This record gives sequence, structure tokens and C-alpha cells, in this order.
Amino acid sequence: MEKPSNLLLKLSRSLFADTAEQEKFIHAVTNPQPFNPAILWLQSKPTENPFILENPVSWQPEFVDRLALESKPGKHSLHQAGHYYCLDFSSIFAASTLLTIPQPIKLILDMCAAPGGKSIFAWKTLNPELLLCNEVIGKRMGMLISNLRRCQIQPSAAANVDSKILAEKIPQTANLVIVDAPCTGQSLLAKGDKAPGCFHHVTINSNANRQKRILANSAKIVASQGYLAYMTCTYSTAENEQVSEWLLSKFPEFQPVTVPHLEKYRSHLTEIPCYRMWPQDKLGAGAFTVLFQNTSDGERNQLPADFLDLTRFTNL
Repeated sequence: MEKPSNLLLKLSRSLFADTAEQEKFIHAVTNPQPFNPAILWLQSKPTENPFILENPVSWQPEFVDRLALESKPGKHSLHQAGHYYCLDFSSIFAASTLLTIPQPIKLILDMCAAPGGKSIFAWKTLNPELLLCNEVIGKRMGMLISNLRRCQIQPSAAANVDSKILAEKIPQTANLVIVDAPCTGQSLLAKGDKAPGCFHHVTINSNANRQKRILANSAKIVASQGYLAYMTCTYSTAENEQVSEWLLSKFPEFQPVTVPHLEKYRSHLTEIPCYRMWPQDKLGAGAFTVLFQNTSDGERNQLPADFLDLTRFTNL
């Protein structure tokens, strides 16, 4: 067993008052375990499922299957043909807040879209008239576009644009903006991956400030009565609950949405209805998710006719 760092011990105490729960959390982070792979079906499930399935959890969408540990869905021919998308079950949990959003939906913008899992989940769930997938890190664009094309996600468009530019170009246009925010990625450790400096306060504060900037720009794009979904794959309250509280203080027209099917996962670290998956739950490495609604009145702005040209969005 790897000895927990002082920073991890400090984090565990800030997350849980109960020492037994602190120990379970630390053990899950420092002793990585495999988690069941999951797939999101985009076409009809075959009559005979090629995989061994785990029993679904109560909130699991019907178009998602959680597979036996030994499954290798990424190597199956159905994957190459775009019949399904492989997605971490923690990501399914985070994106499941979108199941509460009523249809019809005209426009969805995924602000931090690569490699495309949350975009594809939103497209499958809400059937928008247009899906815009943005990714500010240029070297991740190839993976995003490849996944959208393989899975035949249409109509969609992808671009590499800063959130500030989008806030200026298309204010109050989107029925839903998804911010799967860049974060310290502390949950990567529970999967056996690396996340250098992820528990250091400087790294945490830097990521929290970046998230606030992206969320502020994203909030300006949400149309009246539209939604803003914020999620991370990290544990720190400074990047999750505290950022959510900051957003509500800066944009009082936004209100948190209660997600009934996730009530048992509600965070005990704030009064805001937001939700967490912990690694000790053994469903996934961890996730934080919250859904906000813009309660202001008004008409949704239309996308400018020359929008795709102005912002370097490419139709797929």
C-alpha cells in the first residue's frame, strides 16, 4: 500500500468528518482498482449483446451498458463501425444530470468537448437541432473530430476557440452549455494514472480560477430558461462546490436544478444540490456534477448567419 501524502490526508479530512470514511477514500485513491467499462449505444442494440453485462444501477440510462471487468469494447468491430461509444462510468454519472432537461432542444454547446463523450451523451439524450463541440486545446481536436465522425453525430460542428470569443459572438443562444471543466484530475489516481501536483493548493487554485473564467463565459451563452452543466473529475471542494457557489453569486439569474435520480449521491459539502461519485463507491474513479438553469425571461438569440465562418467551426 502506498503511503498517503500529507496533502492527501489534509484533503480527506476536508471531505469527510468520519475517520472511517477518510480511510476508505484514501485507500481507494492510493490502491487503484479496475472499474467496469461502459458503452453508450448510438444505434439499436444487437439482438445478441456481444458483452457480459453487469446489473444496471437505478440511474443508469437505458442506452448505456456497464460491462464485465474483462470486457474490451474498444476492440470490437461494432465500436469501429460507430454503433457505440466507450465511456467511463464516472462520466456517465456526471452527464446523467442532462436526463432531467426537457426537449425539444435547438442548440447545445460543449465548451470543453474533447474527446467527445459528454457531447455524444448530450446528443443521444436530447436530440438537438445542432451540436457545437468546442475544444481550446488544439492537439485534442483530431480525436474529437474523429469520434464525432465515427459515431455519425449529426448535425454537429467542431472548433478550437477560446470561451471568451464564443461569449462575444453568440450570447444567449444555447439551450444547453456543457462545461466538463479542466481540473486537477485527482480521480485519475484511483484509476492508476498520473496527476502530478494534483493535491497542491497552487494547482488547485489555478484550476479553480480557470474554471470560473470558463463558466462565466459559458453562462453568457446560455439562453433564457436554458441550462448550464458543470462537471469535473476531481475531488477538491475548491474546484467543485466552491466554484458552484461563486457562479451563483456572480450570476444570480442562474439557479441549481435538483436531480432526483441522483439524490443518494448529493454532496454533503454544500447546500447547493450537486452530486458526487466517490472512488470508494467502486462504480467509478470519481466525479462531480451540477446543473444550473438560467431563470431569466426573454427570447433566445439566433446564431448569426455567418457564425461558422467567423468562429472557425467546421461542419461534420
